[in-house]
Amino acid sequence: MEKIRKGDDIVVTTGKDKGKRGTVLRRVDDEHVLVEGVNRAKKHVKPNPVKGVAGGIIDKDMPIHLSNVALFNPATKKADRVGFKLLDDGRKVRVFKSNGELVNA
Repeated sequence: MEKIRKGDDIVVTTGKDKGKRGTVLRRVDDEHVLVEGVNRAKKHVKPNPVKGVAGGIIDKDMPIHLSNVALFNPATKKADRVGFKLLDDGRKVRVFKSNGELVNA
């Protein structure tokens, strides 16, 4: 089970985008996620008339390592670590480490 999943609201903890919040768009691999509006890079795109792509410079979201992001806790309004807990009915759920509340996502 993954601590950070697609659709989670996260906070960047280190790097040039420290403090920025965003939503996880997808998991690139086991250690990287693509976050909306975070770790943007300029990409030079060649025009392709067959695909209808205009050339120019575009902003592209690049993957960021999981160690540089933390889940946003709406109760404390801060970044928080995530743990796991087994419920009485046998389900394994994610919980915030600071207050033990369930992660709603």
